[in-house]
Amino acid sequence: MSTPTPTRLVLLGAAALLMVGLSACTAEPDEVAPLPTSPVVQLGAPGEPNRTLSPEEAAELDSPTYVEQDVLFVRDMLHHHSQAIEMTGYVDERTTDDDIRLLAERMAVSQTDEITQLETWLQTRGEPVRDPDESHAHTSESMPGLLTEAELAELEGAEGEEFDRLFLTYMIKHHEGAIQMVTDLYAEGGGQESDIDVFARHVEADQGIEIARMEELLAQREG
Repeated sequence: MSTPTPTRLVLLGAAALLMVGLSACTAEPDEVAPLPTSPVVQLGAPGEPNRTLSPEEAAELDSPTYVEQDVLFVRDMLHHHSQAIEMTGYVDERTTDDDIRLLAERMAVSQTDEITQLETWLQTRGEPVRDPDESHAHTSESMPGLLTEAELAELEGAEGEEFDRLFLTYMIKHHEGAIQMVTDLYAEGGGQESDIDVFARHVEADQGIEIARMEELLAQREG
């Protein structure tokens, strides 16, 4: 057998180093440590603080489903919104106040969209939009903020500055009733399903902003 030349020895050495390098690249990777879990915050009901869940509590969470209180809330809010739209329908013919007109237009658009949203929520869950077993009509005693027939008639019969004052007064009352309905929903164990929770908190925030605006307009007109 011939003795390897220096050049051949260099080539053999380079090949050996290359094999070592390839072996290192194909070695089993070290096990990657799991990333830390982000904290999970459970939202509190209106007026109550949020709470950070422990890892054990977060691991046990299931996606909440809707309950009967949610269905009743949605049906009641449909009726509540319908009366608000009826009230805004009086505006064009009874006032020339641009602030009132713009406010009413915004309410009509937003609450019409929300009615569609609520009806879709019921339909996709196989729930009737109207309760087939309902034996009584909604009244101001049974639903917070709902205007009586006499109050609606008074609003419809007013014009000009008197209408503006009544519209703002009664719509503030109406919005406060909607916020009370949200508070009652959480107090009765509802509002845990994601879609209902988002909607209820939107109502609470949006109508709270509108109440502040209406109180400002009312103060200007009464002053």
